[in-house]
Amino acid sequence: MSESLVNLSIILLCAFSHAFFQLDAGGLLLLYHSSLGKHVPKKTRILASNFLLGVAFFLTLCLSASSFILLIFFSGELSISTLSLLVGILVAVSLIIFTIYYRTGRSTELWLPKAVTRFISQRAKETSSRVEAFSLGMMTSFAEIPFSLVLLVLASNSLLSLSLKSQLIAIFLYIFIAILPLLSIRVCVRQGKTIADIQRWRLKNKTFLRILGGIGFIVLALFIFAFKIYGELF
Repeated sequence: MSESLVNLSIILLCAFSHAFFQLDAGGLLLLYHSSLGKHVPKKTRILASNFLLGVAFFLTLCLSASSFILLIFFSGELSISTLSLLVGILVAVSLIIFTIYYRTGRSTELWLPKAVTRFISQRAKETSSRVEAFSLGMMTSFAEIPFSLVLLVLASNSLLSLSLKSQLIAIFLYIFIAILPLLSIRVCVRQGKTIADIQRWRLKNKTFLRILGGIGFIVLALFIFAFKIYGELF
């Protein structure tokens, strides 16, 4: 497998793993739930669009900042020892997703402290402008950083090995895949699905999402070990 294809595959695997995080989806559903009862549908669609833009902007900002830091401090390429450390972190995060990412019980509550959950919920209820919806999207993505940072760093490391044109395409693909669940929620709402319907689906498939999300991290770790680390060590 060529080096460019390996790097592009890592970026796509990072994006797919990112897509299984549920905090952005929960934030969007909270926004829909609070907005549909207060505003006309058109206003709600505008707020949802700006929420999505906030998430996409934050991811673009993180990828750009990570790439800049890697370029300045690591000469644009992480060492084998650093990659090995990140692979270990991927495995650790996968175990966390398997065990404590979702709270136990008949709900889709996540690992966040109760105070943070209440804050995001309150912000969603008070959101009534495009700027507030945009900032809410950024906020929910920022709150997921403890899990997503390792993905963003690995994706940035692979981005720097691609040509400029390929970098732009890869960034677009990463962001599109990462926000695909949010786009799916928006399509479902536009087609007449209620927030309760979507929430019931999330609850019914919570175990499936947790397992698949954890497996995604393990697959990514194995892929990086096989194509980036193993050859250099052995």
